[in-house]
Amino acid sequence: MADTTYEATEPQSQQCEALPPIRNLNANNELPSYMSEVYDWAYVDPQKVDWLDRNIVVKTLLFGNDQRLMRRYLERIRPGTRVWQVAHVYGDLVSKVAQRVGAKGSFHLTDITPAQIAHAQRKIGHLPWARVIRHDASHFQNDGKPYDLVCSFFLLHEVPEEWKQAVVNNMLAQVVPDGEVIFVDYHKPAWWQPIGYILRVVNHLLEPFAKALWEREISSYADNADQYNWDKRCIFGGVYQIVRVTRKA
Repeated sequence: MADTTYEATEPQSQQCEALPPIRNLNANNELPSYMSEVYDWAYVDPQKVDWLDRNIVVKTLLFGNDQRLMRRYLERIRPGTRVWQVAHVYGDLVSKVAQRVGAKGSFHLTDITPAQIAHAQRKIGHLPWARVIRHDASHFQNDGKPYDLVCSFFLLHEVPEEWKQAVVNNMLAQVVPDGEVIFVDYHKPAWWQPIGYILRVVNHLLEPFAKALWEREISSYADNADQYNWDKRCIFGGVYQIVRVTRKA
């Protein structure tokens, strides 16, 4: 995807200068076909995006676990660090991440759809330490400057299998040796969890790539998984997983 970098125009802090622009990384400006074929209703159509980008929608879709899952991500952020989030998330999560990073750090948010970029820009574009970038997460590189923390918050279940592998490998490649990668996503529910039956219907009708995370560990998508520590925690009867990844000593 093409890199469309949005510059902050009105810095709000004297402690932080606007970050230098990121060069164009990919000349292809087209959306992948699966986005328009599968997710037009959720992420592409601007009118539908305007309606969906609300905290109450996120809370409903995550069965009331939204704040619990967000905290697992936010608690890993130390003020002043460099953070890359690989896709926009509805609601106020990106604003919370940017504020937690703070003026002494930097927060880069990537996405591939214009509607998501526009919404992210409205939320954090005024912050001089935040950058909204239109780019494919499977190939994005920050001019060779790695991050302290890289996070995928409910992206993997929405991309095809070959993209899952590319995204996981690129995320691992973009973190500093003592940094951390975190995945927050769906997981196979326990047999006794009734939400699992609802999700089976949802996956069949709306989320064709999600079931893969019921059948495979996220670590299985990494080419060099044995070089990392994979710490997986499941919550809500196995519906969700939080996977923290660090490089082995």
